[in-house]
Formats: sequence, C-alpha cells, structure tokens
Amino acid sequence: MSLKKESRTDVQFHLAALRGDCERLRQLLDTGKVHIDSRDRDGTTPLILSAAMGHTECVRELLAQGADPACCRTTGTSALFFAAQGGFLDIARLLLDSGAAIDAPSTDGGTPLFVACQCGHLPVVEELIRRGANVNACMKDKASPLFIAAQNGHEDVCHVLLQHGALVDCARADGASALWIAAQCGHDHVARALLAAGARVDQLRQDGATPLFKAAHKGHAAVVVELLKYKPNLGILPNGQSALHGAAMFGHLSCVKLLARRTDPRLRNAAGLTPLQAAAAARKHDVVAYLKRLEPHT
Repeated sequence: MSLKKESRTDVQFHLAALRGDCERLRQLLDTGKVHIDSRDRDGTTPLILSAAMGHTECVRELLAQGADPACCRTTGTSALFFAAQGGFLDIARLLLDSGAAIDAPSTDGGTPLFVACQCGHLPVVEELIRRGANVNACMKDKASPLFIAAQNGHEDVCHVLLQHGALVDCARADGASALWIAAQCGHDHVARALLAAGARVDQLRQDGATPLFKAAHKGHAAVVVELLKYKPNLGILPNGQSALHGAAMFGHLSCVKLLARRTDPRLRNAAGLTPLQAAAAARKHDVVAYLKRLEPHT
C-alpha cells in the first residue's frame, strides 16, 4: 500500500485523535481540508489512534462522521484490534456496532480476541465471544487464544475460552500446548484448569519434552504437584531425560523432592547418568545430598 505524505493539517488531525481532543477533531473536519480516514506513513488513521488511546468520545465522533472501522495499519491491525488490546470495552462495542470485522487478523494472524486474551481483558474477551469471535483462530505460528492466555497466566480467560469451545490441546507449530506453556511459565492455577478440562498431561513439544519435564526443569514445584495428579510419564522421554533428571541437573530441590520417591533412581539419561550422577556432574550439592539419603543402605 502506497501512502502519500501527510499534510500539516493531517498531522494536526492525527495529534487531536491521539490526545483525545474531540473539539479539535470537529474543527479540522469542518475545514474540509482533511479526510476522515487520512493515514500516516504506517497506515494509521485517526480512528485507530483514538481507539488505541481509549478516547471513547473521539471514536464516537469519528464514526458518526463516517470513519471506516475496517481501515488497518500496514501491519493489518485495526481500530478494534487496538481497542481489544487496551481493554476498552465501550470502544470495542462502538466499533462492532459500526461493522468492524470481529476476526480481522494482523499480518501475523493475531485477531482482536487474541490480543484481548494476551492482555487478560476478560470483559472484552467475553464481549467478543458473545458477538461471534472465533475462539480457535490461530496466529501464523498456530498459537491460539487459549495458548496465549495460558502463557500469560490468565486463568479466568482460559475458563471462558474453554467454556466456549476452545480446543484444550491445540498446539503451537513447535508442538507446545497450552498446558506445556503454562507449565514452563509456572502458572499452576492455569495448569489445574487445563488438566481438569482434559488436557493431555504428556503432550510433547517437538524437542521431546513434556509439561512435567519443563516444570521440573524450571523449578515450578506447584505445577509439578498439579501434573503428578494425572499420572504423567516419569521415565526417560524422547529428549533423553526424565523429569527428575531435569530437576536434579538444575538444582531444583523442591521439585526433586516431589519426583524422587516416584521415579526409579537407576534411570539413566541420554548421557548415561542417573539423576544423582547428573546432579553431581552439575555440582548441585544440596540435590546430591538429598538423593544420597534416599539410596538404600547395604
């Protein structure tokens, strides 16, 4: 899209929209020297600016004077996208009432629902879903709204998405599921909700790691507790390690304590090491001491 250079009046028009100066917007429009959907070098219109900044009255005025809610920046992001990102429910409603496309994606595939989920704006999420937003629309990397809500720890958003048909095991292109990313990030309440909704406890990422391995590797003991309720694989995984090896090598004693009594201490990883030997090689002395105390005395 080729964009012409902005005039001085265009710049003033955009500044008024950015600042929320509704009176100045009207004055400039009354001159007849600006187009309601004038664009800057990034394709941003005054409506997009006002929506992004949460200026409800400016959005209402611009829409009343004919601003097009379908206009997008060069990145494909619309006024509704930015309203959803900012959590501006009233603005989102105004835009939807004016015909804004509810699932219009950005160039990387992100929809208004996706960014509302990313930022944890539950009222906007609920409104978008009520109006028909696709809860399973994915980014180009296949990340779903549920995935991004789980990644950011928004348990309430996850519940709403699941209630409205979000696929619990939908995975990103690298195989990471919502449960996997919640485990990596240490969001135990999200992990609990996903598991209760039927998430596969041992779903693998492409590197062969399960949610339990990632939680143990990162030291997220509360997540390990939740995962253990669903009988995850405690053996050697396709990545060549067990969850106990992951916890032991990185010195996460709280996770080691949860896993050690459930895992065969003789398991050898891809390097041929037991969890105790792996901890020793990594100089995790407190883990070594703990694992040695568990060894049977002869």
